[in-house]
Amino acid sequence: MSLNFRFAIASDLHVALPHTIWDHPSRFHLVEVSIPAFDSVLEHLTQLDLDFLLLPGDLTQHGEPENHTWLQERLAKLPFPTYVIPGNHDVPVLNANEQSIAFSEFPQFYRKFGYEHTEELYYTCKLLPSVRLIALNSNNFDDEAKQIGCLDDIQLRWLEKVLAAAREELILVMVHHNVVEHLPNQARHPMAHRYMLDNAAELLQILRRYNVQLVFTGHLHIQDIAYSNNVYDITTGSLVSYPHPYRLLEYRQDKHGNNKLHISSCKVESVTNFPNLQQTSRQWMGDRSSPFIVKLLTLPPLNLTEETAEQLAPRLRDFWANIAAGDALFEYPEFPEKVRLHFEKYGAVTSDGYHSFIDNHATLLL
Repeated sequence: MSLNFRFAIASDLHVALPHTIWDHPSRFHLVEVSIPAFDSVLEHLTQLDLDFLLLPGDLTQHGEPENHTWLQERLAKLPFPTYVIPGNHDVPVLNANEQSIAFSEFPQFYRKFGYEHTEELYYTCKLLPSVRLIALNSNNFDDEAKQIGCLDDIQLRWLEKVLAAAREELILVMVHHNVVEHLPNQARHPMAHRYMLDNAAELLQILRRYNVQLVFTGHLHIQDIAYSNNVYDITTGSLVSYPHPYRLLEYRQDKHGNNKLHISSCKVESVTNFPNLQQTSRQWMGDRSSPFIVKLLTLPPLNLTEETAEQLAPRLRDFWANIAAGDALFEYPEFPEKVRLHFEKYGAVTSDGYHSFIDNHATLLL
C-alpha cells in the first residue's frame, strides 16, 4: 500500500499580543504582524486537506506566558493536529522571571501539541500509522545559565532508542537549530554559527545510521533547503520577517516504492495595517541593514576596514532580504575580487557552479 500524506510548516511565529510588543528600532522582523500573519496562514491551511502542521520553534516573541497561552488556545481550534517544539525565544531563561516562562514550563502549555505524555522538552509520536515524528529540543543552558544550542547526552541516547525501535517507519525530525549549513561556513562564521546546532555532527551521524533523511528546522529566518550525505535540512523562514513564508509539503510513495517529497512555498501578502506587506517588509529590512552588513564585512573571513565596509554597504542593502527569500543569485562585478567571490558563494548555486533553485519549490527523491 502506498504512503501519501500532506502537511504544512510555519516557523518562527514570534507571536506577540499588542501590549507585549518590544520596541526595538533596529530589529529586522515585524513582530507587529505576528498574529494577523499567522491568522492569514491558518485561514489558508484550514481550506486544505492537511494531515498535520509543524511549528519548529520560536513560537513567541520572548517566552511571555500570555503569548504562549494565546497560541495554544488558537491551535486548539484547528481542524488538524499541530506539533510544536521550543525555539530559543520560547525558553530564554532557565528560571521564570517577570517576562518569560521557566525552561521546564514549556510542555505544560502544549499538552495537546506533542507533549501529552512527557515532562521533557522533546518527544516522539505517531503522525500516521507508518509515519513518526521525533521532536527535539535544541535549547539548553551551560553552567552559568547561558542559553546554548545543543542536544544533551540524555536526549541523544533517547533518540537512538527511538530510532532503533522505529526501523519500519518513515521518520520526520523537527528541531529549531540548523543541523546542515545553509550559509557558507555557517558552523564557524562569527555571526552565523549561533544558528547551528553545536553538536550537529553527532546528530547527523545518528540520523544517517538509521537512514533518516528529513529534518525540519527554523531559527535562521530564511527559505533554504540544504543537503549533506543523505540528510536534507529544510529550514523555513519566519512569518514575521520578509518574505513571510510558509510551506506546503506532499509525501508520495508510488506502487514501485519510489518516494518523493513535493515542496511548495507561499507568502503572506498583506494583513491589517500592512496592505503591501511584501514591499513594506523588504524596505523595513533594507532600512535597518547597514550595521549588519558593515559587521559582516569587517569580520572574518573578509576582515575589511570599517571605511571600506561603509563604502560597500549601500550596494548590499537588500542582501539579507534576498537570502531570506531563497533561490537568490548574487553578482557584484564592481566589488574587489575577494569580496565579489565571497558573496557569490551565498547564491543558489551548486558546488559545480550551476544554478539550483530549490529553496522554495522542489521535489526531493528519497
